[in-house]
Amino acid sequence: MTRRDLGKLAMVGAVALDNAAANDNPPQYTGALDGFENKVDAAGFDPVLYTMKLHDAAPLRMTFRASTRAEAEQWQRDLRAKIAELVGGFPGERTPLHAQTLEVREYPAYRREKFVFEGRPGVWVLGYLLTPKTSGPFAAVIAIPGHGRGVDDIVGIDEHGRDRTVKGPYEYDYAIQIVEHGMAAVAIEPMAFGCRRDAVTKAKSLTLTACQPAAGSALLLGQTMLGWRVYDTMRTIDWIATRPELDAARIGCLGCSGGGTCTLFAAALDTRVRAALVSSYLNTFRDSIMSVSHCIDNYVPGILNWAEMYDVAGLVAPRPLFAEGGLDDDIFPIAATRASFDRVKKVYEVFGAAGRTELEVFDGPHGFWGKRGLPFLAQHLSTA
Repeated sequence: MTRRDLGKLAMVGAVALDNAAANDNPPQYTGALDGFENKVDAAGFDPVLYTMKLHDAAPLRMTFRASTRAEAEQWQRDLRAKIAELVGGFPGERTPLHAQTLEVREYPAYRREKFVFEGRPGVWVLGYLLTPKTSGPFAAVIAIPGHGRGVDDIVGIDEHGRDRTVKGPYEYDYAIQIVEHGMAAVAIEPMAFGCRRDAVTKAKSLTLTACQPAAGSALLLGQTMLGWRVYDTMRTIDWIATRPELDAARIGCLGCSGGGTCTLFAAALDTRVRAALVSSYLNTFRDSIMSVSHCIDNYVPGILNWAEMYDVAGLVAPRPLFAEGGLDDDIFPIAATRASFDRVKKVYEVFGAAGRTELEVFDGPHGFWGKRGLPFLAQHLSTA
């Protein structure tokens, strides 16, 4: 046998070994179209790409087009009514709050009161009022937490119900930070978070939210979880008006992530909110809610027939609005946050109030920052 023959045998053996290895480690199966990619249009099987096309063709019938303040004010009235309708509407009658104080605790720099009130018949809201150890009446900032343990996570209460001494990551106890900036914090428990969950969800985990099935049930009823939470915020404003140590003419709203969602819509729909800080939420529906798997409580049926997220934010004008977002936010991508804010600023320019809205981009992931946002709130709520 010649060297060439031996070489041929070696090549055959190597191919056989490669084939055996391939059979032992076949390519990962991804679906029924494996091996047929050259015969079909793969993009035509991607539902997210389909929704992107639908978004690009969405009518946005009430997107901002005004060129004068009078036109902008009429646009706000019309869109505000439409958004209220889309989130499911609100009760026509404000029922008695039946407010109760459950506990009062004193801390070196502030006083913390735990309270409840009946937002609508049979539906109760829990909150904490944190007031500085100075004389009031104080500007009051409604603080709304994002997904997680709920209101405990923003008032300095740890997983065991004890006071913590270090501000935890993601939300960094921003209700306490509000007090540190000289304002009162009215921190409320959103529906389906914390103590406002069903028994089955509570039994599973301290951090698991009850947005499903409650938010899905809301959709079946022609309502939304977002609408329910916004109404809780409106009733919180009613509660603030009953407290002599709080100034009902100086009410702000602050929230991060899912709390930012509620903050933005509440400030857009209730003009009693005099200033708002939206953390890690302002974006576009296209680049966030439609592109990433989100909790069902983020969805408002039919909204893209009328407006994008920047239009909702435009309803806050000319009241002060601060937005912030992290460079590394993988839920609300920063490029879309910047683009959305540019659209919001145009609304403020038509109102002659460009200086009343700001955006801070911080070096970090999805979460609360507040370095410029909290001083912004304190400045704009310092007078009525």
